[in-house]
Amino acid sequence: MAISTVAARYAKSLIDLAQTQGIVEKMHDDMQYFKRTIEENRPLAVLLKNPIVRNEKKWSIIKAVFAARLQPLTMSFFHIVAQKGRDNILDAIADAFIAQYDKMNGIERATVVTTVPLTEAVREKLKAQVKAMTGSKTVELEEKYDSKLIGGYVLRVGDRQFDASLRSQLNDLRLSFMN
Repeated sequence: MAISTVAARYAKSLIDLAQTQGIVEKMHDDMQYFKRTIEENRPLAVLLKNPIVRNEKKWSIIKAVFAARLQPLTMSFFHIVAQKGRDNILDAIADAFIAQYDKMNGIERATVVTTVPLTEAVREKLKAQVKAMTGSKTVELEEKYDSKLIGGYVLRVGDRQFDASLRSQLNDLRLSFMN
């Protein structure tokens, strides 16, 4: 079974449990915090994926790092996952939980890559464009910068990408002259 399928099943179980306990928002915050910590701490991410490190050792590290910050239910869930030897997919479970939460709440995540920070007017225009494309209620827009774009922007929504960058337009023009 693929990791994403297993992670989605664990995430679904966790979101169902959180709903029955009325702590979906807190659990979502926990999953975001966990994911952000893993992304910002490469040694921790590598350790959790390492099959040589014993599960008990991984669990003691998870407990030391996260116990003071996460909900008791989240920690209990992580402990069960660790006992089952699935601690190497905790980050995938967090991703799946966040994706299911977003879908449940009509949230669409998009990434825009530009050369300069967006103005508030442009940011709102891009959010409106994503809402129109997806029919979602809310858009979370992540902004990234890439000086190689020259100008314009690249917008990614799910598995779709809209390239309105000057670099892309120049490449298209170059290709049209070659034909």
